[in-house]
Amino acid sequence: MSTKKNQPLEGRKIVVTRAADQSGSLVELLAAEGAEVIELPLIQTRCTGPTLDTQEAFKELWTYEWLIFTSPNGVRYFFELFFKTFDDIRSLGGAHIAAVGNGTAEALRKFYIKAELIPEVQTSEGLAEALTREQTLDNLNILIVTGNQASEELSASLEAALAIVDKVQFYSTERNDISKHPSAARFRSEGADAIVFASGSAVESFVAQAKDLKTEANARRPQACSIGPVTTEIMKKYGIPVDISAAKPTPSDIVKALCKHFAK
Repeated sequence: MSTKKNQPLEGRKIVVTRAADQSGSLVELLAAEGAEVIELPLIQTRCTGPTLDTQEAFKELWTYEWLIFTSPNGVRYFFELFFKTFDDIRSLGGAHIAAVGNGTAEALRKFYIKAELIPEVQTSEGLAEALTREQTLDNLNILIVTGNQASEELSASLEAALAIVDKVQFYSTERNDISKHPSAARFRSEGADAIVFASGSAVESFVAQAKDLKTEANARRPQACSIGPVTTEIMKKYGIPVDISAAKPTPSDIVKALCKHFAK
């Protein structure tokens, strides 16, 4: 148990909606600031490979000028399959590496890889704009590592700049049924001070399972926290008020935003 004094989240109950196997760092950071964390895994992710597409991408790795990672999950599952095919990181070839944001770049650093390009605006649109400013993309071969719910915006923008783009799915994100989850029952009866949405998929799962998450009359209404602009837009789409927003899409920035909000 932490002995830190004047913890900004002391006495605050925070709901984390990330997949159970990916919420560890956020949970630890929140607990370190005194929060009581309720883990409510609204989504789950899984590796979709090996598939013909992923195997073909690995065969052609040496031909790509850029490898683009659009999420930490993309990094995780790309390398899970990569090391089943190769036994040396040098097999990655000489491609430049781009990450959509700081969280994705942090995931790459776990494999001792530094992203050469991280856009200032950490969205697919921001990444496409940054890459087109970096160099002429005419006839450049680009691999986008993605999941089943990624938008077409990034690949369309790069193709419009005349790049040759392979968009390959390495993982899938699926709704997790929480109707009988003990944390759902607790959330209904107690509510929380805040609920953290770390992806648009979690927002959509929350909305789809609203009947199983409806808080009771005396439960505390949680403030809604978004990890970043993409998630914020999806929250707005479903009419969920964005009470708190992280400056950058990382666990540490989520915690900073929550601490600042509740310090008011």
